[in-house]
Amino acid sequence: EALKLLRASLPSTITIKQNITSETGTVMADSVQIHQIIMNLCTNAAYTMREKGGVLGVSLDEISVTEDEESRMPGLKAGVYLRLSVRDTGEGMEPGVKERIFEPYFTTKKFGQGTGLGLSVVHGIVKSHQGEIKVYSEKGAGSWFNVYLPMVTDAIAGETGREARSIPRGAERVLFVDDEEGLVEVVTEMLRELGYQATGSVSSLEALELFKHKPDDFDLVITDMTMPNITGLELAREFLAIKPHLPVILCTGYSESVTSEKVRATGIKGFMAKPVVLADFASMIRNVLNGEIMV
Repeated sequence: EALKLLRASLPSTITIKQNITSETGTVMADSVQIHQIIMNLCTNAAYTMREKGGVLGVSLDEISVTEDEESRMPGLKAGVYLRLSVRDTGEGMEPGVKERIFEPYFTTKKFGQGTGLGLSVVHGIVKSHQGEIKVYSEKGAGSWFNVYLPMVTDAIAGETGREARSIPRGAERVLFVDDEEGLVEVVTEMLRELGYQATGSVSSLEALELFKHKPDDFDLVITDMTMPNITGLELAREFLAIKPHLPVILCTGYSESVTSEKVRATGIKGFMAKPVVLADFASMIRNVLNGEIMV
């Protein structure tokens, strides 16, 4: 499903090759978060091949780690794992870059092309599922990301599935605004998977014009804080001047520049610092739409 979505958004110069073993076992995981992992890893891989094209490889298989192998695979205990691999034939990374890729806000992209939060979020999701992610890369020879998630038996999956935290869903109309195109594509698709009617915009000015013409077409606005032309706070004020009771959620990776008091005074109902955990994000959306103030 994720690869079909990606195929529609990638240039024809990038070929997707998938090798999904049909007899793989079961992991206890949230499907929306797994979708987020795939989209983030594949979007980053495609970015490295944007100029020359290349091959994006996605595979899924089982791998066993013995006690003897624990020492050469730090972070993985002995056991059976599902391995999700995303490989590209792009630029590759210098050792110094590879060491920092999971740090929040670290990015090699030009200003306005990325926040550096994608891989940090992926790392957090994998760790929350008691998994591990490993990276192999050489400059000029592409990169290879391997995500390891512990397998469980069908009986355990059925039992724990009844106890697992469910992610709240909805059907309302949501406008998502962020100047990073890749993030807008990923988040709007995830909102749709949660049941919402999602519209994405990479321009605060365009989003404002859209809202001015059709304010009743949206039940909720989610906006980034740091954007060109109009900041998230200013955009929220414009929206609320048009529709005073509109629920607005502000997301920011620079929480030191804005306080909860300032956000609350603007009339914003929800405030989250990046990187966000999807389950918490979905809960905030539902709570804000239900009339709660989450600032």
